[in-house]
Amino acid sequence: MTVRLREKYLSEIVPALMQEFKYSSVMQVPRLTKVVVNIGVGEAVQNSKALDAAVADLTTITGQKPVITKAKKSIASFKLREGMAIGTMVTLRSERMYDFLDRLVNLALPRIRDFRGVSRSSFDGRGNYSLGLREQIVFPDIDYDKIDKIRGLEVVIVTTATDDEQAYALLKRLGMPFRD
Repeated sequence: MTVRLREKYLSEIVPALMQEFKYSSVMQVPRLTKVVVNIGVGEAVQNSKALDAAVADLTTITGQKPVITKAKKSIASFKLREGMAIGTMVTLRSERMYDFLDRLVNLALPRIRDFRGVSRSSFDGRGNYSLGLREQIVFPDIDYDKIDKIRGLEVVIVTTATDDEQAYALLKRLGMPFRD
């Protein structure tokens, strides 16, 4: 089973980017490497059940079991000790990555209230893009009645592009709705 977005990348986007940036080889064309989705669960310090709910949500959204992230250092004012579980993340590659990106762009982002596009300033200078969502319920897979709390999540799209301009061209062609 090939994913619709991957087909589009191979048949339409690669030739278009080769022409736009005058690449001499197909291997120079920027491509997606991975998509990292993570949920920071600050209240996991007091309530360990919150982490289980976040893991369940992330599993439903991505279709892959997430890893639990632990605190790197102790912060007394947050009542946080080194090694405590404070978040969950999942790294998607190949088919799952394209499938998730397709659902993010075509289903989740348009469902955000008062959505006018994603910011162009969220590139990191090396061709990677970060995006924060305020609530996990924008994904149609999440059952609104079964969630305990609305949580935000971060999505980081890692590409092989050398600069932001190439990454922008790639993501724009993949259907990312940028604010102009």
